[in-house]
Amino acid sequence: MNLFKQWALFPALALFVLLTPPFAWAQDDDDAAYEALLEKGKQYYNVNCRICHGEKGNGKGFVDIIRYAEKDGRVIETFPRDFTSGTFKFRSSSTGCLPSPDDLQQIIKNGIDRSFMPPQEKISDQDLEGVTEYVMAFSDRFEEEDLCDVISAAKPGYVGSAKSIDKGREVYKRMKCAECHGDEGKGDGTKANEIVDDWGKKILPFNFVAGNLKRGSSAENIYMTFTTGLDGSGMPSYEDSLSEEERWNMVSFTLKLMGLAGEEENAH
Repeated sequence: MNLFKQWALFPALALFVLLTPPFAWAQDDDDAAYEALLEKGKQYYNVNCRICHGEKGNGKGFVDIIRYAEKDGRVIETFPRDFTSGTFKFRSSSTGCLPSPDDLQQIIKNGIDRSFMPPQEKISDQDLEGVTEYVMAFSDRFEEEDLCDVISAAKPGYVGSAKSIDKGREVYKRMKCAECHGDEGKGDGTKANEIVDDWGKKILPFNFVAGNLKRGSSAENIYMTFTTGLDGSGMPSYEDSLSEEERWNMVSFTLKLMGLAGEEENAH
């Protein structure tokens, strides 16, 4: 190109630069940073998660089913989560909603008791952020839907009291929880063998007397389960069908079934 053409081209380049919105350059930087984070998450996922959840995040990894026997002889089958559906049991949001990134990070860091989902306690902050983004990228729901409001749980002082336990027992009966979980919470109700998850796989109701709950055995965790439900399973949400007080009383009765609440008399 001769010198004249070079000088003639200069104003056009200058005009292009001046007319290009600054946010376009920032957008390019954001996209590059996101892709780098996603690649880091993919690397962590392939080393630590793919063996169960599969290369495509559909729960069809090399280890696709795990069985263990409880003391009473029940054999529990656990399947890795299918991330592509965007359906997650443990959330701080209402039923039908997506989990927040923080919800997913808590599961990754803490694991899920009695499900063979191991905790990643030593994961770095960058790896945690990356693998969380990578897991969310398996489902279009995270692109298409807004996150719902976070539900909080502040335990009232009466939880665990004799009055609250008795009231919770009545709610347990009224909501026919025993049909699945049994009168004593052992997971041996009359409909215990009829339940399947959203993928058509048979699941057994939880046995409250067999140990810690998957989400955690604190009163707050149990309340969140009653409020949000466990999407994808047969466990419904009681957010609309029971008042907050009724749900907390159900927590008291559940703690009693688990041997974690006494019969001491507290004011209510």
